[in-house]
Amino acid sequence: MTRWVPPRDVLLAWNRDHLWNPFTPMKNYLEEDPVIIERGEGVKLFDVDGRAYWDGYSSLWLNVHGHNVPELNAAVTEQLGKIAHATLLGSANVPAILLAKRLADLAPPGLRKVFFSDSGAEAVEIAVKMAFQYWQNIGRPEKRRFITMTGAYHGDTIGAVSVGAIELFHARFGPLLFPTVRIPYPHAYRHPSGDPEAAARDSLAALESILRDQADEIAALIVEPVMQGAAGMIRMPDGFMAALADRLRAYDVLLIADEVATGLGRTGAMFAVEHDGVVPDFLTLGKGLTGGYLPVAATLTTDRIYEAFWGEEIEGKTFYHGHSYTGNPLGCAVALANLELMEKRKLLEHVRRLSARAEARLSAFRELPYVGDVRQAGLMIGIEIVRDRATKAPFPREVRIGRKIVARARELGLLTRPLGDVIVFMPPLATPEAALEAMMDILYRAIAEVTGKEAGR
Repeated sequence: MTRWVPPRDVLLAWNRDHLWNPFTPMKNYLEEDPVIIERGEGVKLFDVDGRAYWDGYSSLWLNVHGHNVPELNAAVTEQLGKIAHATLLGSANVPAILLAKRLADLAPPGLRKVFFSDSGAEAVEIAVKMAFQYWQNIGRPEKRRFITMTGAYHGDTIGAVSVGAIELFHARFGPLLFPTVRIPYPHAYRHPSGDPEAAARDSLAALESILRDQADEIAALIVEPVMQGAAGMIRMPDGFMAALADRLRAYDVLLIADEVATGLGRTGAMFAVEHDGVVPDFLTLGKGLTGGYLPVAATLTTDRIYEAFWGEEIEGKTFYHGHSYTGNPLGCAVALANLELMEKRKLLEHVRRLSARAEARLSAFRELPYVGDVRQAGLMIGIEIVRDRATKAPFPREVRIGRKIVARARELGLLTRPLGDVIVFMPPLATPEAALEAMMDILYRAIAEVTGKEAGR
């Protein structure tokens, strides 16, 4: 049975009357003739009027193979013929076990235990709670504080917000949060020197100072490896992750690698920590795990952590955490199909080829007079727009330059979202090269036209 879809004006009215969109200034959204998506095919999205758009943000950084993929559709349908959901609380189900084994085989060596959840924020929340309880279970309850990094974004649950550090998103919830210790993420473009090595040294020096004085109180550090996403696509200097891990290990502080955005091929490696050969104590996954189909996330950890929770119920070591849909069979089945399809299509090799092509195209973007910086890690790309390249001064906030560029790109047939004045480009991993070229043509034109117009006012 095909469900009737009301005309666009009715849908927009119902959106106004009933639907509250996430991370969306609703007044502006409803004034700006929003897109209402009805279907997808390949790397294109189609609105209710039938207009096609390139999916330039992987439907919020999570699409892998494109939309309406026969192999993934079949995996969901096959599982539906068996069972849609069965709890993991005190029992198990086949797809969850198979997916846990597959992730353990793919992960950096030592990450053998898998705890499922429904979103990246929950995966982070689980890692934070596990790290906190781990030290209690082994008799070191004084290790209860967390180190995070400036610009960090780890999700929107209270624990994840507590280890976040984006004032626009997090400041107003301050009274609800637990305190953390912050060190600077190595942001070369905004560092006084402009030098990646100097930015890395300053960040590591800040970490060393904290560890030297407070390591006995620190449970873990959490970081987005290689590329910090919501802060504006901030690229970590090469080698920084390894140096960070070495210092934490020396002071017996746990490392949480938040790979919700960077994991599963997005940077050209299966996991971003592999670029520096790092094995964290926790690794969180979400977004691309199911290919963009269903909400499944995972927290991977080591036998060392798991064994601290091992014991009789009366000992009180159990990790009392879980959600109703944890390890949902439908989601786990499509995640397995997604990982199999990635291997069958040699998707990591494709991402590396496509990333090289994107890098070559980005050289022209760097020449645009109002592009201050271009940052890339695989198919994670951020283009920072500034009013003055010499001083790196931004456009006035009221200009909303990022929003205007994205709106122009939409008119030209490409959907993406800005992070302030950083234009994000994150196409699906399986994007064909010709589609990549078409997307980047639109993005270049939108940036050139809008910045030229605004600067000339």
